Amino acid sequence: MVKLGIELVPQQKIDKIVEYIKEAEANNFDFAWITDHYNNRNTYVTLALAAVQTSKIRLGTGVTNPFLVNPAVTASSIASIHEVSNGRAILGIGAGDATTLKQLGVEWSKPLTAVQETITIAKKLWAGETVKFEGEVFKIKSARLNFKNKFGPIPVYVGAQGPKMLELAATLGDGALINASHPIDLEPATTKIKETLSLRNNSQEFDIAAYTSFSLADTEQEARKLAAPVVTFIVAATPAIVLERHEIPEADVEKLRELLGKGKITEAFAAVTDEMIDAFSICGTKETVTERMIDLKEIGVSQIVVGSPIADDKSKAIKTIGNEILPLIKE
Repeated sequence: MVKLGIELVPQQKIDKIVEYIKEAEANNFDFAWITDHYNNRNTYVTLALAAVQTSKIRLGTGVTNPFLVNPAVTASSIASIHEVSNGRAILGIGAGDATTLKQLGVEWSKPLTAVQETITIAKKLWAGETVKFEGEVFKIKSARLNFKNKFGPIPVYVGAQGPKMLELAATLGDGALINASHPIDLEPATTKIKETLSLRNNSQEFDIAAYTSFSLADTEQEARKLAAPVVTFIVAATPAIVLERHEIPEADVEKLRELLGKGKITEAFAAVTDEMIDAFSICGTKETVTERMIDLKEIGVSQIVVGSPIADDKSKAIKTIGNEILPLIKE
């Protein structure tokens, strides 16, 4: 059965983000994922406030990275959310944004290894071990948490796109957060995960989550206008092989990147084509987005995360998605 998640970016006041999470819980959403960027409000503060004001919805970092905070601190932070939420926390972790890290003077080195070592260290700490770790990226002389996890295992979801990170997710994780919105990107990812899982000889359930850019409106035109800014930055960072898969002309992409490079943001948004929006978002009226979500379910996606921009009126969209669209997807 397909599950429903929501991605929220704490650019707004935390109280407002928590209100959206409460509305999501009340309207049949299973997961709330809070993005972790230093220039927004803190993800763990947001999750903590959400934890004490909700009772069922799972709460995760969507996603944090291994480079800005020591793995022991990440392990402690999410274990604290697990405790305050009575066992509803999830560690969502990925390689991080190389551009942002560079701006902060942080070296983006061996991202696959960094994610793997962070997960390994965190699991040992959650198990109550005193950790001594000599890795390629992280070296810990001695670390131990002074509080015990009494609320069951903390799931780990890996933000993944490439085959190696997808393989890591299926090897060490409980789920994968795949940053894609279109079946032709998600189908090979689900295949890779299932191939890896078959080698694990492990019967536990694995959650394949499509971490989508989502735009719902009363008209197709309104939805596309809302999606364009988000799609602009997705396209600018998308590898050539993925753009070729969607048959998006190189000239269109170069024009968009050139405008962004010159700081002409509004013009860059206007340069986004319908082909780009179709490839990198779930966008349109209720009928259109429902059809795309059903397509994702049919290729093996088990969680659909409704991500930015979602809608002009997020509260209204949460109710529509949870009460009108979700039942159609589950049919």
